Amino acid sequence: MLYLYNTFSRQKERFVPLKQGEVRIYTCGPTVYDYAHIGNFRAYIFADLLRRYLKYKGYKVFQVMNITDVDDKTIKGAREKKVDLKVFTQRYIQAFFEDIKTLNIEKVEVYPRATEHIKEMVELIKVLLEKGFAYKKGDSIYFRICKFNRYGKLSRMPITTTRREIREEDRDEYAKENPCDFVLWKAKKEAEPFWKTEIGEGRPGWHIECSAMAMKYLGESFDIHTGGEDNIFPHHENEIAQSECATGKRFVRYWLHCKFLLVNNEKMAKSKGNFYTLRDLLNKGYNPLAIRFLLLSVHYRHTLNFTENALRQAEETLKRLNDFCFNIGDYKARLCPSFRKDSFLQRIKRAKEEFEQAMDDDLNISSALSALFTLIREVNTLMSKGEIGREEVEEVEGWLRKVNQILGVLRFEQAEIGKEERELIKQREEARKRRDFVLADRIREELKKRGIIVEDTREGERWKKNS
Repeated sequence: MLYLYNTFSRQKERFVPLKQGEVRIYTCGPTVYDYAHIGNFRAYIFADLLRRYLKYKGYKVFQVMNITDVDDKTIKGAREKKVDLKVFTQRYIQAFFEDIKTLNIEKVEVYPRATEHIKEMVELIKVLLEKGFAYKKGDSIYFRICKFNRYGKLSRMPITTTRREIREEDRDEYAKENPCDFVLWKAKKEAEPFWKTEIGEGRPGWHIECSAMAMKYLGESFDIHTGGEDNIFPHHENEIAQSECATGKRFVRYWLHCKFLLVNNEKMAKSKGNFYTLRDLLNKGYNPLAIRFLLLSVHYRHTLNFTENALRQAEETLKRLNDFCFNIGDYKARLCPSFRKDSFLQRIKRAKEEFEQAMDDDLNISSALSALFTLIREVNTLMSKGEIGREEVEEVEGWLRKVNQILGVLRFEQAEIGKEERELIKQREEARKRRDFVLADRIREELKKRGIIVEDTREGERWKKNS
């Protein structure tokens, strides 16, 4: 049974979807005014891990991730670049999809853009106005917090929140009934994009965007909502308020939030010189799957301290994992004896159970990986002695392939190499046959520079592409 920590109740709860065998998820996605940074990707990789594990357990998953392409930040960015808002945001939307592909994040079912769902937002605001949960001030429309007595239940923030804690998006020149009320519709302003609608000329507030898009694709009530802990207040608190006041139904069953990512034990900031986009790290030569591995390897409710040293260690760990995946296939093909040991088959079964028990405990990936690494060490030892049989090897390999449906970082097949590298390998083998070991060593060093490791074994020459 899967248990997830629900931010709303502040405890782990057994996961039971609204519809048996199916899970509907909403994930707060990017605001496309810049390239996404590694803190953003920690939240997206956490959501990807959740999605993949639910599928591993046999659930049919339908997931929505919004793209915020109109808000204060996107408008400011477009104005500074002196380009149309759509032109400005399209660049970063394209970059976002390139980045998630690079990190092997599975595509979700729907990526709704805020600018394409103005109609749904207007309809939702009209309902809130009709029910008295919203009011007009000037040409803007606000949500009346005092009418929702459950406000603050998610964040445990009192309704008397000071103005300092209110998001800039929710402030404008009109005096509100209550300084804590938040904006649903912002009045038209000079040099800003706007829409002509039944509720006036203007644009939506940030919070209404997610409620409208979530309910369009997932219904008035759905299973899971994910995001970073910085979304809890005010964004997710406001989503609950406006959605439940409009429908009279519970908006979300399980709220899951991942902790902040620190860099060198400090909050990430451009002014501190510790701000990294994915592209910054790729330009430094780091393996994108090692970045993914590092971001998913720490439990999502624990703060992750990102350092380049930790990333280098993740690269080494991933290299050892991929070497094992390749070696186990090679062992099976070349050396694997035909005997079986029922006792070791039981050991493999126990490792599987330990892995799944850890993941069922609120996606405890750290403990799950520990169970995996322990089994790999044991198998490595047995393979070095030729003391593991074909059936056990095939069982381990099959399970690793299934685990990789969750992790998304392992390689089982040898990477392709170029014609020049193949020719160098052939020349080295011929040099060794002639006992010209000086030339053979020189060729091996040249191949190493190209990321190809050549090993000499009793069965002959073997090569592998460095991970």
